[in-house]
Amino acid sequence: MVIQIMGTKKCSDTKKAMRFFKERRIEPHFRDLNEKELSQKEFDNIANKIGTDNLLDTSSKEYKDKGLEYMVFDTKEEILANNGLIKTPIVRYERNVTCGYEPSEWKKWVK
Repeated sequence: MVIQIMGTKKCSDTKKAMRFFKERRIEPHFRDLNEKELSQKEFDNIANKIGTDNLLDTSSKEYKDKGLEYMVFDTKEEILANNGLIKTPIVRYERNVTCGYEPSEWKKWVK
């Protein structure tokens, strides 16, 4: 079973996702989005599965600092320009993708 987790080392939800899989003896492949950003193709693949708007973290510091709650903007363009706007963790398994902390969905994968 190959699980890929994309997030940041400081994100508490990403840490919880890593712990979730390790507790089930699954060593996930971790990718730090601060070190390697999403390519446009990766973004498109993920967004096609869960929707572009679901990838936007409206509670992030970057979202508030840029004042995006008061602006009309292209979500894809903003996320590709600033990975700090991505809701993490993004967890991938085969053709399944989740965004955010979703243990109920992950439990279905590890049965």
